[in-house]
Amino acid sequence: MSLFNVFDTAGTGMYAQSVRLNTTSSNLANANSASSSIDQTYRARQPVFGQILKDPYASDGTAVGVRVLGVVESQTPLRREYNPGNPNADAEGYVYMPNVNVVEEMANMISASRSYQTNVEVMNTAKEMLMRTLSLGQ
Repeated sequence: MSLFNVFDTAGTGMYAQSVRLNTTSSNLANANSASSSIDQTYRARQPVFGQILKDPYASDGTAVGVRVLGVVESQTPLRREYNPGNPNADAEGYVYMPNVNVVEEMANMISASRSYQTNVEVMNTAKEMLMRTLSLGQ
């Protein structure tokens, strides 16, 4: 693997983690949004990642990056809470709450942030190595 490929690989990792941070942000923003029906209630979303293979037909399966395959909705059941004073309450006084686990989302946020930061450090290290290589001839 060329040292220049490190930038491409780290860049795919940074993009994937930024998608993860955006998804987590959306989940946290909607964590307490009540609804009167199951169909209109926000559902937690999670990105799905896959590897980018150097040669998809090779037997060694060498990965050279990560790609976002999509964003899926969580299948965890929604919370149904009795709150007759809520303007979104149904005829029985219940509201439906998103299936967002705030503690899990905070852990995702920290993990995505650290992964993004690590990819930035990889790029900085590769840049420094290239600069030192160029200065060898001086």
